Formats: sequence, C-alpha cells, structure tokens
Amino acid sequence: MAENDDSGSAVEELLGARLGYLLKHTQLRLAEHAGPALAPFGLDARELAVLAVLAAGRPLSQLEAARRLGVDRTTMVALVDALEAKGLVERRRSQEDRRRNVVELTDRGSRVRADAEEARETAEREFLAPLGEQDAARLMKALRALIGTPGRP
Repeated sequence: MAENDDSGSAVEELLGARLGYLLKHTQLRLAEHAGPALAPFGLDARELAVLAVLAAGRPLSQLEAARRLGVDRTTMVALVDALEAKGLVERRRSQEDRRRNVVELTDRGSRVRADAEEARETAEREFLAPLGEQDAARLMKALRALIGTPGRP
C-alpha cells in the first residue's frame, strides 16, 4: 500500500508539536552546520567544550571538568586522551594538592581554542540568522532559563 503525501505531512505536524523532537533536530542541524567550521582545527563540538571549560578558570581535575560539562568520567577520560594526543591539553600534578591531577591547556591548546571559538561563534550566528537578532537573543535567553543557567550578554 502506497503512502500518500498527506500522511507524511501529518506525521511532521504531529512531531513538530513535540518539544523533544524540535530540540533534538535543531541540535542535529546545528551540529551539521558547526562541524565543518570546527574541522580545520581538528576538533568537534565536545572537544571544544572541554577546552572552553579548562580555559575558564583555575586548573581542574578531569572529574571537575566532567561535572561542569555534564558528562560521565569514562567519556571525559576519552575526551582528554584525544585532546592530549593532539597536543592541546596536558595532565599534571596540582600545585595545591600533590595527590590531585589537573588538566590544563597547552600553549597550542589555548591558541586553537581561541580560533575554534571564533569559528563556532560565526557558525552559530549563521545558524541563528533566519531568526533575526532579537529572536535569536530571546531563544538563547529562553534556553538558558530552561537549563537554569544565568544570562549572559
């Protein structure tokens, strides 16, 4: 039995009313858009997020960084291993607590992070462009409110 066009649009209409579906597919489209922007830096979005967290303040342990990113320890170990293999981060003993290991950006990691962040920001602006500046800002504000993150300019 052949499926007619009406049933396909009815399914799209049904799914298009579901928040989870919309968020998931928006994230997939954003990843498709941002992936090529990060490729020249040899990074994916998750790796860039690790670099950003590590650059944001004092040296962090893998566990602290994992908590901030909301990833499990095993995933974090794999991410740090990959970034270490690329020469972007290094593990070392903490100066404050010799029992603790911290992960820090290398000089190269700092440069790559800064350049990749610019590319990410450009890709996100392009992705959000169909909304216009005001609606894009409102979307970002609404998403931050839903996940409980304070606003940022």
